[in-house]
Amino acid sequence: MRLSVLLGCGVVLLAGCGAMPVTGDVKAVDASQAGDAQVQVYAVPPREGAGPIEVVDGFLESMTSDDPDFRTTRKYLTAETARTWQPGEGTTVLAQAPNRNGPTIQGTERRTTETTYTLTGEQVAAVDAQSSYRPLAPSEYSQMLHLVRERAADGKQEWRIDIVPDGLVLGQSDFKRLYRSVNKYYFAAGRTDDESALVADPVYVRNRTDPVTRMDTASQTVRTLLEGPSNWLRPVVDSRFPAGTALKAGVTSLAPDDQNVLKVPLNKKAEKAGQGACRMMAAQVLYTLRDLTSARVGQVELQGEQGPLCSLGADEAEEFASDDGAGGPDSQYFVDDEGHVQRIPGSSKGSGDPEPVTGPLGSGPVAMSAVGVARDEQQAATVSANQQHLYVSSLTEEGELSAPVVSSSAKQDADRLSAPSWDGGGDLWVADRDPSDPRLLRLVDGAGEPQEVSVPGLSGRIEALRMSADGVRIALRVSRDGHTTLHIGRVERHGSGEDETVSVEDLRRAAPQLADVTAVSWSGRSRLVVVGKEEGGVQQVRYVQADGSTASSGVLPGVNQVTAVAAAGDEQLPLMADTESDGIVKLSPGDNWQTVLKEGSSLVYPG
Repeated sequence: MRLSVLLGCGVVLLAGCGAMPVTGDVKAVDASQAGDAQVQVYAVPPREGAGPIEVVDGFLESMTSDDPDFRTTRKYLTAETARTWQPGEGTTVLAQAPNRNGPTIQGTERRTTETTYTLTGEQVAAVDAQSSYRPLAPSEYSQMLHLVRERAADGKQEWRIDIVPDGLVLGQSDFKRLYRSVNKYYFAAGRTDDESALVADPVYVRNRTDPVTRMDTASQTVRTLLEGPSNWLRPVVDSRFPAGTALKAGVTSLAPDDQNVLKVPLNKKAEKAGQGACRMMAAQVLYTLRDLTSARVGQVELQGEQGPLCSLGADEAEEFASDDGAGGPDSQYFVDDEGHVQRIPGSSKGSGDPEPVTGPLGSGPVAMSAVGVARDEQQAATVSANQQHLYVSSLTEEGELSAPVVSSSAKQDADRLSAPSWDGGGDLWVADRDPSDPRLLRLVDGAGEPQEVSVPGLSGRIEALRMSADGVRIALRVSRDGHTTLHIGRVERHGSGEDETVSVEDLRRAAPQLADVTAVSWSGRSRLVVVGKEEGGVQQVRYVQADGSTASSGVLPGVNQVTAVAAAGDEQLPLMADTESDGIVKLSPGDNWQTVLKEGSSLVYPG
């Protein structure tokens, strides 16, 4: 290993060993094996007279370091290639550290002046130049490294790489050690400032100082915020920062002062914004950084070249987050064993006494199988026990059950209506799984004629759906060829009023490592909780980011035979699940699964 490793502790204690072992086989250590996030790797330049294999291995290992501007890493390249190589063009993430195969140059004479190696591995994800992560179905990765003999400063011929792909190539464990997921925030497009809804756009930034920009994590995050939303989310969100706004030249570190005020110096472009827009800009920064810095940011002050532009406190920022994506109602609703809807009143422990809801859903003659409650808790939608009809009813007034708003013509129960879901704007969504006419439907404000929503690129049948609170993303369970997988789509709205059309665009596979997904629920603005199985594996419950990456919290404690799951925007509220054997169970932070109700199903939070 041509690396020095600085451990988070000065001394390593060997449990159960009195001395360093001096016998046994020597085993190679993969540079991409999982390790402590505090481990820091320092690049070492190539030694004099290093052979081609040593140069290739040293280059690959050096890419896993925090080498400033990759200056040491570039020493493995020819002078021209070192000048043109662009490590910031993106990151290829492999399941394991890349393998190198070779050499492949034929002929003794040519091997003395040039040679070629091939980097191979199983690619599982890619991070683009915008820092946006995209998971991929495992596929073969293969790229060439070409080496030549180049005259060094001392006149000697040294092996150096002259053909190399731009960007970094990292194993999964090195990627997780070097990078962290953060959310930058924009406003849902097409809404007034009074109806603003913050939308999380997850990206990956360096855990420590970025080797290319020399920025700390907070500065990197603000820089990506100012550069604008990711290409995938761009059609449905807006930024209040004027075009061209950037951090003031030379700013590489951002941290709150002893009063928890974070001052953000910006260039002259920011001065074009009025006070209203400036406060919304400050809200974007505050929400983006609130969970990132070690000290809680209590106030953001944006500064132009001539001095302060505006400031916004954490309490004031709440007015710009009307979507209830984090927090919101903590009541839970479920369908009891008689098909009536009951409510568990707001309880941070999820253990209040259930009570029938007001209106015909709580005591009416029609038995229900699933429920979805509007985020304002004023009305609810239910699916009949045979899954044929969808009803909408008030939760605040008594009355008769109205006629169904949607009906399915499918012959089998399982081919009829999915459980309904409400978005943050008050629209109701449901899927009709009729094999002869599968449809994704939307009802404006939960009423009126259902509108069919087109889903270009859909391959398979929608089995279930969950709308995000911001209303710009939808999670779909899609069945095809005997498997049910998870996809995230972008909800695009065109026109207004009766002429408005809606479509779900650019479906992306999320959690591609799961061959079968049983249930899904949004858990906050950019995270989902997913129940599923890997190929040949057992059922597991895990968190997944909206970009498809695995959340840092990872896999949750196991629970048997989960059929549905429900999460709230507030992480302090328990995660709920329907199970075949234990009824409705809950998982509170730092606790194990516990049974809440032996009878009942379809437990949901509003939304």
